[in-house]
Amino acid sequence: MQPHRAEGVAAELEATRDDALAAREAGDQATVDELHAEWQGRLRRLLVARPDAAAELRALLDELAPGGAAGSVVVLRARASGHGHIQQAGRDQHITER
Repeated sequence: MQPHRAEGVAAELEATRDDALAAREAGDQATVDELHAEWQGRLRRLLVARPDAAAELRALLDELAPGGAAGSVVVLRARASGHGHIQQAGRDQHITER
């Protein structure tokens, strides 16, 4: 493991997320695909170098997946009247309405 790299990798992930969101908003699917492929390759190399990390990664993905192993359930209910607007999300929400 390389815990000293965690902060740098976290910053790279956040920057990639920002880039992907901007690309998606601009309709730039090629950039989204490129970013996806980059991180897919990084994860593949990590798992080749550290096959034991696969179980840890699977547990994390299961925990974060909707309805995953964590067993968390999000129930959203709302009622609008008149000209009211409702915007709900169980995760990130990006509103482009002006």
